[in-house]
Amino acid sequence: MRKNHSWGSVHAERTNEVFSSVNELAYKLRAARYVVDPVTLSLVFLAAQMRKPLLIEGPPGCGKTELAYAVAEAAGATVERLQCYAGISEDKAIGRFDEALQKLFLETQSENLVKDWSGIRQRLHTLDFFVEGPLLRSLHHQEHPCVLLIDEIDKVDQGFEALLLEMLSAWQITVPKLGTITATTVPFVVLSSNEERRLGDPLRRRCFYLRFDYPTVERETEILTTRSRTESPRLRGQLAGLAHALRGWNMEKPPSIAEMLDLAQALEILGTDEISHDQRDLLLPLLAKTDADRKRLMLRAGFEGLVADSKRYRDELVASDRLGKIMADREKPMQAEAVA
Repeated sequence: MRKNHSWGSVHAERTNEVFSSVNELAYKLRAARYVVDPVTLSLVFLAAQMRKPLLIEGPPGCGKTELAYAVAEAAGATVERLQCYAGISEDKAIGRFDEALQKLFLETQSENLVKDWSGIRQRLHTLDFFVEGPLLRSLHHQEHPCVLLIDEIDKVDQGFEALLLEMLSAWQITVPKLGTITATTVPFVVLSSNEERRLGDPLRRRCFYLRFDYPTVERETEILTTRSRTESPRLRGQLAGLAHALRGWNMEKPPSIAEMLDLAQALEILGTDEISHDQRDLLLPLLAKTDADRKRLMLRAGFEGLVADSKRYRDELVASDRLGKIMADREKPMQAEAVA
C-alpha cells in the first residue's frame, strides 16, 4: 500500500504536515485575505492535524465555501469541488467507466479476444478506462494533498450521505468492478450546508462541526477592509451597517458577504463616499435579488430607514473604536508605572 501523505496526522512524518502551527496557519490565512476568528482558526488546524472532515452549517453567503478556498490558497493546494444537488448520482461524484474507450480498446484487441479474454476483461475494469469524479480525484493527488469541497451537502438524500461514509472514515472508495481505491494523499475535506434539511448523525460523527452566521458589523468591516479596495473607513463601516440592517429586515434573499464586496467595488467605481437614500434606484439591482425584496426596498420610508440604520451602526462602530483607543492610551502609562 502506498504511504498516505497527511495534512498533519499526529502519526505522520513531520515533513508531511502542511501547517506546522496555529500561528503559521493564521499568517497564511491572513495572506489569503481571509478574516478568521480564533475558534475557527483552531478547529481548522486540528482538522488538518487529525485528518478530520470539517462540517460547516449556516445561511447562504456567510463564508462557508470561501473558507475552503482560503485554506487551499494558504496551503498552496488545489480545490476539488463536488457541487451537490437533488438527484446527484454516484457517476458525478465518484466517476464512471468510459464505455466508448472500452469499446475502442476491444476493437484494437480483436485478435486476442479468444486467446486472452480473461486478461483483456480485467484490463477493461481498471482506472485506465475510468473517468474520475471529484471524490476519487481528491484521493489521487500525488505530491500534495488537495482541499475537497463538498458544497451544499444538505441538498442530497441520506442514501448519498451514506456513500460518503467510507471515504470520510477510511479514506478509500469501493467501486463495483474496479475494487477499493485507497488514498494516495488524504484531502482536507470541507462540507458546507445551508441547513435545508438535517444531516444524518453518521455523517456528523465523522466531522468536526462549525456554525457560521452572518458577521457582526465589526467583523464585516474588517472583511471589507481586508478584501475591498475602498479606502474610506466610514464607507466600509456604513456598508457593514447596511448589510446588518438588510439581514435583520427579513428579506427573501439577504445579501451575502460577496455581494457586499461587489457593492463596495461598485461604489468605488462611482466615486461614492457615503450611501444616501437618494441612491435607492441605483442600488436596487445590487441589493434586491427577488421581486418581493425589490418592492420592499422601493418603499421610500423603508429604504430611508435602512440608510439611517446603516449610518447609526457605522457611528456606533466609530465611537466604540475611539473609546477602545482612548482606553488603550490610558492603560499605557499605568503599564509603564507597573513595570517601573
